[in-house]
Amino acid sequence: MRLKADGLAGERGGERIFSGVGFILDAGTSLTVTGPNGAGKSTLLRVLAGLLPAAAGNISFEGGGQWPALAGALHYLGHQNAMKAALTVSENLRFWQDFCGMPRLSAEEALGEVGLEAIAHLPFGYLSTGQRRRAAIARLLVSHRPVWLLDEPTAGLDKASEQRFSGLMNAHLENGGIIVAATHLPLGLDNGQTLAMRGEAS
Repeated sequence: MRLKADGLAGERGGERIFSGVGFILDAGTSLTVTGPNGAGKSTLLRVLAGLLPAAAGNISFEGGGQWPALAGALHYLGHQNAMKAALTVSENLRFWQDFCGMPRLSAEEALGEVGLEAIAHLPFGYLSTGQRRRAAIARLLVSHRPVWLLDEPTAGLDKASEQRFSGLMNAHLENGGIIVAATHLPLGLDNGQTLAMRGEAS
């Protein structure tokens, strides 16, 4: 499996944010995207996820087997947690598992991986900021998709939760997955490359 970007450019509001971005990621490898606010980290992830069109360049995804296209092979975790406040935590996860297909862990098992098994019955809207982020991370575990696109994934997490998530990410890589993560903080990823973005103006 290989994810490749060549000469990518991205725009926001009609303004070029970055250009000339390229990388090659094989199975079991990661890319940590760093840079100041406004440099284009989130825009790059949205372009990779297919949520925004690339202003220039190409994205290719090869060797995905049962996932012939990148859009079907990825989990995208953005700034928003993409959970319904009125549904319970486990109901949210079951919705995402049904939507994504390819079941991996049950909702209860995934919540156990992030230390939230005791609050599976609570409405998502009752959770603290850190708990909401951990529940969103559990969403990555209920359906098997080999490419994880993560935008500031540790926002709101305490140190213990950061370490737990680092273990989950490295386990994903050990199982042949690919991770692209935009962050201001070290994520403790093994087998990683780094892309420092500075924005079009720099």
